[in-house]
Order: sequence, then structure tokens, then C-alpha cells
Amino acid sequence: MRDSSPRLWPYAPSNSPVALPEHPLFYSSSALCDLTPPADAPAGPLSGADLQSYCSAFTSPEGTVDELLAAHDAPPMSERRPFLLLGELANPYRLQDIRMGPLPIFTVRLTDLCRTYADGLDSRDTYPGVHHITVARTHGWWEKTHMTMATVEQMKAMITWLDNDRLGTWKPVKPAEGALHFEFEPIMAPAHAEIVWDGENENIEREAPPVTAPEVVIGQVMVPIHIRHGCYDNRGRLARTAHLPQRQFHQDMFRRGSSMKWNTVLKIL
Repeated sequence: MRDSSPRLWPYAPSNSPVALPEHPLFYSSSALCDLTPPADAPAGPLSGADLQSYCSAFTSPEGTVDELLAAHDAPPMSERRPFLLLGELANPYRLQDIRMGPLPIFTVRLTDLCRTYADGLDSRDTYPGVHHITVARTHGWWEKTHMTMATVEQMKAMITWLDNDRLGTWKPVKPAEGALHFEFEPIMAPAHAEIVWDGENENIEREAPPVTAPEVVIGQVMVPIHIRHGCYDNRGRLARTAHLPQRQFHQDMFRRGSSMKWNTVLKIL
């Protein structure tokens, strides 16, 4: 187990989503525990009981994920469903701030979807505010992010926190496009110069790094989407978090009044 609590995790609202876990870990309010993927990777896309079984088999010096959940008197994996963690929701400091119960956090790879900034500000921690993260399509894109296996109550708590007393600002949806894989290797998202812009669409023509870990059925994964204003519209293009840290995006690019509606940049089930 790490010799630290979630409160010692590197954290600053204006730097989100930079200081996030590089490897799978088990979060609890008292400590963080590194996780090791199972040696045997199952064949075929994972969903339902197969996904739960795979996630349960991640190990730590203190036991498997199932054993860690039991040790913390937390609901078992059979009561948990996949939930994509974007931006601050993958930060252990923030999870403790929300008073979230124990969660396993896994590193995953998005394909044909990118993380981008929601066109709105959350001024709870800093002025003028933090831009939370949402997703949008980009053909050929790949990048690492995080996924957890959460209970329904935990999912609701995270959405409620994002809403910040503005009911209906954020919505959990299931994507009808893109792909999701576990990812345990260090991979870099495409550079800004590798994005081909034809005046209407952005595409990546370079071949993605080979996939080395199991696929997750993305249509079974809950994803928090900002639906009040959608994501920031940079003259028809996206402001990707892989290229623009939070502070740089706000100071150099963000202006109110220009947004892409969420349902024009993402198909859902």
C-alpha cells in the first residue's frame, strides 16, 4: 500500500486533468493501493459478468480487488458497473473531497473519442473557475484516461458533484461510437500537428499504437457528459486536453458564448 493518503496526491484545480494516476490503483479514503493486471487476458470484448470478473482479478500486496472491497466493507464487484472517469473524477484527492467510497481505478484507452473541455466553469475551488472534462468524437484519435467499477449510488454522487446544484447540467450516457480498451503501457496521444482539418472534420491519419489489453464494450460504460452547453467550440475545432492544460486553455483560448452541442459531437445509445 502506498505510504500516503489521497490528501497527499498532487492536486490543484487549475492543473486538472494533469495530476492523475499513471497506473491502476485502488482508492479508499485512508490510503491508495497499486494494482497489477491479471496475467491472463480474456479473449473478446468484455461486458457484464466477464468485465466484473476481470476487474476483480487485479491484485495488490493486500489481495485482489474483491478482497480489498470486502476488507473495506464496500459493495462487491457484482454490484458495480463501468463508469468513465474524466478529469478530476480520476484524482484521489477529489474523490476523497466528494467522500466517495472505495473504488478501483483502471487505466484505459479511448479510440475515436477524445477528452475535451466542457463549455462552462465551476468556481467552487478557484476564480474564475475550473473547466471539467467531457468527450467528443475524433476519427482515428487515441488517448489514455481512466475507468472505474462503481455502484449506482457512487455514479449518482459523482454526477451530482459535477452538477454543483444545477440539476441537469451533467448526464450519464452510454456512447454509441468509439472504442475502449484497458491500457497498461505508456502511450502518447497524437500531436496537434497530426490532426488533419478539412474545414469541417478533424481526423488522425497516423496508425494507432497496437492494442495490448482487453477491450471493454463501450456501449455498456456510463460516461458523464456536459449537456447544458456541450463542449468548447474553437472555430469548429475541439480543444483537446491532451494538447491544452487547464490553465493554458482558459487563459489563451476560452471565451464564453461559443459551444458545440453535446449531441452533435457524440452519438449515444
